[in-house]
Amino acid sequence: MRYLLPISIVLAGGIVAWLSWRQGRQEPLFVSGLIEGYEIRVGSRVGGRIAEVRADEGETVSRGQVLFSIEPFDLHAELAQARAELAAAAAEQAEKQAGYRKEEIEQARARRDRAGATLQKLVAGPRPKEIEIAEAEVNVAEANVELAESEFQRLSRLREEAEAARTEYDRAVRELKASRAELLAAQHRLALLQEGTRAEEIAEARAALAEAQHGLELLQTGYREEDVAQAAARVAAGKASVAAMEARIEELTVRAPCDCVVDAIDLRPGDLVAPNAPAAALLDKSTLWVRAYVPEAHLGHVSIDQRVSVSVDSFAGRSFAAHLTFIAQEAEFTPRNVQTPEERSKQVFRIKVTIDEGLDVLRPGMAADVLLEDTAP
Repeated sequence: MRYLLPISIVLAGGIVAWLSWRQGRQEPLFVSGLIEGYEIRVGSRVGGRIAEVRADEGETVSRGQVLFSIEPFDLHAELAQARAELAAAAAEQAEKQAGYRKEEIEQARARRDRAGATLQKLVAGPRPKEIEIAEAEVNVAEANVELAESEFQRLSRLREEAEAARTEYDRAVRELKASRAELLAAQHRLALLQEGTRAEEIAEARAALAEAQHGLELLQTGYREEDVAQAAARVAAGKASVAAMEARIEELTVRAPCDCVVDAIDLRPGDLVAPNAPAAALLDKSTLWVRAYVPEAHLGHVSIDQRVSVSVDSFAGRSFAAHLTFIAQEAEFTPRNVQTPEERSKQVFRIKVTIDEGLDVLRPGMAADVLLEDTAP
């Protein structure tokens, strides 16, 4: 019995020490939430009739994998037309940049030279030989007139004496008139040659030469910079049209934008889908997180990049590493679905806990508990 008292004292001291340690120990904080992930709703910008569906709900697809395709309808024909218009615009641009052909320039130079020769001819006027020929023609015409007058006078006397026939006399009259007319024409031709070229004809020839010269210079200079720029703009517009059509045709095949799981796809060949409308829902499994809420009293004990652990009912006894990536700047009242040891009337701050492991087994929608180590009220 003499040992019982010391033992009781030791036990009592141990109990008091254990109660003191328990009271002062910082209890870890558990907060609950749901695992979430990025939902991607994919579709086509063009829309149309479904040609083929190559993915099923629940299937894991990789980045770039085809989910479904749409019939092209008349898009290929429109692309061919756009490419033809681009080729025509490119040919026009090449023509503008190269300028006029050598043969066209030589043709313009020949027209200029011909116009210059015509002007020189008109300025120089008739040649002396031409005037001499005209003078000779006048002399011949005068001689013919003298001859015709002599014959006419002879027949006139014979007719008075009744020795000339009527027909001979009439012929002599006609020949006299004709010779006189020829003489008058020859005299006029000589006068024109002696007078020289008219001033109006020379002015007209000068204008024709100037026009031909400007035409030659225009061809030698080539197309205007504005014409070249306009042709280049048409080529750019053609390229943009082709690129737009190619992009539309690319939109006929809808691919997975990431490694993800097909959450919902209700399509069959022949279905019609509207442009810019979601046609399938995907879940991105590369990033999962837990949305949870921390009581205001514990906010001073959590920080960005803090290491935490996550547990789910589906894998009892297993925890998954995670870290805290977001803390809300404003407080809010505790949502109904949040379960914490604290009273629901207290304010909380929303946090986001990004999961670092277990992405191959965890699923969005699972209930999860987050253990926030070393936090105290």
